[in-house]
Amino acid sequence: MNASPILNDVRREGDAIVFEWSGDQTTRWTAGKLRRECPCATCREKRRGESESVAAKPAGLPVLSAAEAKPLTVQTLRPVGNYAYNVVFSDGHHSGLFTLEMLRDNPSLSK
Repeated sequence: MNASPILNDVRREGDAIVFEWSGDQTTRWTAGKLRRECPCATCREKRRGESESVAAKPAGLPVLSAAEAKPLTVQTLRPVGNYAYNVVFSDGHHSGLFTLEMLRDNPSLSK
């Protein structure tokens, strides 16, 4: 297990949120990537259900709500104690707590 990350700065860059950590590490999260990786119970169950039913799904176009049809953005990023951030997305989703470890340690997002 890694030592608790020390967050030095958080900023918005275009459509992404950039986290700068101690040790010169930077991670960049787009709103879409954050939303897909949401750790809340609802999203975890939805991902599990989608992976189990991929083969059984007929080809077709999904029906999108008005909120889903708009470009996804991060509306608010609120610290939760000293260990996580709560993210509010433009599609209304707001229940995920993204730990500092998760925000730092996703290897596909480091620059």
